Amino acid sequence: MRETAVLPDARREAILGALARDGRVVATELAGALGVSDDTVRRDLDELAAAGRVRRVRGGALPAAATTPARLVERLGHGTPEKAAVAARAAALLSDEDVVSICGGTTALAIAQLLAVDGHARQVITTSPDVALALADAPGEVLLAGGRIEPDSRTTVGAEAVDAIRRVRAGVAVLGACSLHPAVGLTTYHAGEAEVAREQARCAGRLMVATEGSKLGSTAAHVIARADDVAQLVTESSAPEAELAALRALGVDVVIAS
Repeated sequence: MRETAVLPDARREAILGALARDGRVVATELAGALGVSDDTVRRDLDELAAAGRVRRVRGGALPAAATTPARLVERLGHGTPEKAAVAARAAALLSDEDVVSICGGTTALAIAQLLAVDGHARQVITTSPDVALALADAPGEVLLAGGRIEPDSRTTVGAEAVDAIRRVRAGVAVLGACSLHPAVGLTTYHAGEAEVAREQARCAGRLMVATEGSKLGSTAAHVIARADDVAQLVTESSAPEAELAALRALGVDVVIAS
């Protein structure tokens, strides 16, 4: 790290790379690795925290907290070109899949809307009533996992939802993300949603995560899967390179939507 982190920008990228790899950084350790003073590192961490790239704690820093609104209703109707590009690329990758498991969320809904009109007859199991309705008139079959609705995520949760997911062996589980961090994993705000999503990931042949680049490198409270459990990440060009490099090092197939 000493040779590459000479200029301030390069030094801060090296700090972000260490955070992506380890999930935490300690200021005194960074100072020794970078060959600079403790005060220099602390200033770097303060600037990264002010920019929302890290969460400052005593003696160092942790990944930034997720900034996506926790309630799905606050995200509906706020599509971005980046989200549309991710959804289109993910839907294309799913075009030949016969059995798909889909979570809730606005990106998952955008993917479902594209799958509904691609003409391929498939079986879809989902925890999202919104996704189920989007696919209701599509060829094939739609299964809505039972259970109670968690209002914030607008997904079904609880034992009935988990049992429904276990009864279907999907070729791929498509999950969105509140956050994805190489060291921490795929996380979400809601405990009930995380419990069912963990089962979606476990029961599928592979796990695809489709998310905007802004959600990489941060964390939320409840872990769904380890980062190295993700077979494929579909994201877009604004995704931070430090996180992408760390994910690739874990064996994740990173697909950049254009």
